[in-house]
Amino acid sequence: MLRRILFLLTVPFAAVIAFSAAASATSTTTINPANAPTGTHFFGTATCSVDTSTLLVTCSSYQLAGVGSSNATGALDTTYSATVNCTNHGGMLVPVKSSAQTAPTTTGSLSPKNGKLTVPSLNSSPVPTAAQFEAAATCPNGNWTKSLQGGSITLSSFTYTLTFAGFSGPFITITGNDP
Repeated sequence: MLRRILFLLTVPFAAVIAFSAAASATSTTTINPANAPTGTHFFGTATCSVDTSTLLVTCSSYQLAGVGSSNATGALDTTYSATVNCTNHGGMLVPVKSSAQTAPTTTGSLSPKNGKLTVPSLNSSPVPTAAQFEAAATCPNGNWTKSLQGGSITLSSFTYTLTFAGFSGPFITITGNDP
């Protein structure tokens, strides 16, 4: 009976661990201790995930301890791509790759309390609209008509950083793309 209870309790946790590993497989995290106050360490984990249905990126909240009085800023940049069809008056169609960046999102300046820095979660800006992709595309001729090819929007890349004030680069960098 005890084995059965332990098995029933273990299976959901194993599923969560397996799902988490699959969701983070498309991102890479780099920690650079030289870009943080000496003694900085994690409470929690800095992660980013992509919602495959909306292509929005969410980076988790976490805490850093041992930061003294150093302020920091978190930032999330996303780049999307899509195919824009260029059509002339005779009906000739040329597919053109278009790239659009969303406005970066930021935590603003974060101040620690008692040597601990709480970093809030960050969500990407909305995915660019058809009009934004069409404006970024260059057709062979200015008289051609632009239209977004349905289902062609992808998340090309995202970059999340946490940078401490007074340091030359980010302490944490997470990069990834559409899973």
